[in-house]
Amino acid sequence: MATSQFPPDALREIASEVASLLKERKESISVAETVAGGLVSAALLAMPGASSYYKGGVTMYTLEARVAFAGWTPDHVKNYAGPTPAVVAELAENVRKTLGSTYTVSESGTAGPTGGKTRNRTPGYVALAVSSDAGTVTREVETGLGGDREGNMLQFAVEALKLVRDVITGAAKL
Repeated sequence: MATSQFPPDALREIASEVASLLKERKESISVAETVAGGLVSAALLAMPGASSYYKGGVTMYTLEARVAFAGWTPDHVKNYAGPTPAVVAELAENVRKTLGSTYTVSESGTAGPTGGKTRNRTPGYVALAVSSDAGTVTREVETGLGGDREGNMLQFAVEALKLVRDVITGAAKL
């Protein structure tokens, strides 16, 4: 039994569920995260047996990191209008191909405390994607936590892993 506070209970629960599914199915996962700051990877790696399913991950918080690690071009940067399902789908697809995992989960959002005027720049908004050989599924979530940066980051990681679970179990349609 874990004695630390990490991952927090809500994140530990969904990470354990996803890890169990991946191990049972002998499948693998990689992670392309932005605003969750590594929480998705850290939660998956905290589960026993992670070496059997975790292929790797990258935290691409900046546009420069996306150029370096996700195949973005100067046109991507010039035309960037914030997190969207299309952006995270492309990140997930690129990282999955690079790392050769069964699934790649990606997220990008606005954690706060400040944001912008459009929906995707409002604190608590996150766009999620899971890529697999069968295709890519996206989901948009609004946490309702306002400018609670840490709360949003945690909820973004939970929601990302929920989407992974839903894709694995067939609850999310490709």
